[in-house]
Amino acid sequence: MKRVVLAGGAGFIGHNLAVGLRRAGHKVMVLDNLMWNNITDNVLGGIDMFRRELYHRFLMQRFDRMRAEGVELHNADARLDMSSFLDDFHATDIVHMAAISSAVEARKNPGLCFDLQLVTLKNVLEYAKNKGTRVTFMSSSTVYGDFETEIVDETTRPRPKGIYANAKYMGERLCRTYSDQYGIDSIIIRPSALYGERCVSGRVSQKFIENALQGLPLSLEGGGQGKLDFTHISDLVDGIIKALERAPKGTNTYNLTYGKARTIKELAEVVNQVVPCRLEITPKNDLAPERGTLSGQRARMELGFNPYRGLESGYLTYCKWYKEQWLALQKDRSRTNPESWRPDANEAIQAGLSLHPEPN
Repeated sequence: MKRVVLAGGAGFIGHNLAVGLRRAGHKVMVLDNLMWNNITDNVLGGIDMFRRELYHRFLMQRFDRMRAEGVELHNADARLDMSSFLDDFHATDIVHMAAISSAVEARKNPGLCFDLQLVTLKNVLEYAKNKGTRVTFMSSSTVYGDFETEIVDETTRPRPKGIYANAKYMGERLCRTYSDQYGIDSIIIRPSALYGERCVSGRVSQKFIENALQGLPLSLEGGGQGKLDFTHISDLVDGIIKALERAPKGTNTYNLTYGKARTIKELAEVVNQVVPCRLEITPKNDLAPERGTLSGQRARMELGFNPYRGLESGYLTYCKWYKEQWLALQKDRSRTNPESWRPDANEAIQAGLSLHPEPN
């Protein structure tokens, strides 16, 4: 049994990982300040009231699931000293996932991006240096930059673009430096285009089903031919757990993705199976990164990682779940206020309901 601390672990990835680790027989403690893409952000964020209430339900479901599995939860800020929590827990592993989970928001607020991703990581690495704890760093497929080939693997030279991607790559370099100089074991995880239940991060997979449910068009930039390696959260969680259990000593980097890039148009076609929707062709965004498939061969060979939830199964199931959650809230609101059964489309647009793919 491992004793795993998740720094920033109440988010989309974190709460799913916490539940998965508990079910695999490990002890788990979550530290989170509940600010970014969480309770505070949902209360203060500029979104319509319907989605704010919907996201609140998702957030409460996260905590209910973690409590039901016996996850130890603490409201704590990883930018500050965490030693009092960590010492009492006797952690074997710390998984660092504190970050702004949006390249768009990171560009708007680079100082906060560095603060959340790098100051917190420095604290984790300093603690690990003194205690011999292994560190797992949640990086991103964006560190590869524009793909020059259809498939990239862990030997491909990173060429990150933008604040978000560069902060992630700096985090990777810090982990490797601490490993080289202080002998810390570390694992670097590169996911891609995540989707799944209880996500409130505004990824394209979430925005598409939301727009369809509101009767708004799904925007296909350049005809929707841009590709992403869409990955269901449960496949990622399975890969991280296998890495924690099976990765060799030293520093190891793994692509943990489905392993087959699909177009944005194909994503929209799955949505259309659940909620008939309109597609809108818009000009290609020249700033959008050129993406493709992330090879998972290393993770398959070393960890036994075997993702199996493609768009036709994983994303289809997610869209059906989202529709059920949406309709349930409509029904509950109609009982108390018949005029509030759905968000107003204009209000949603004004609140910034964008359809540009968000990298991971």
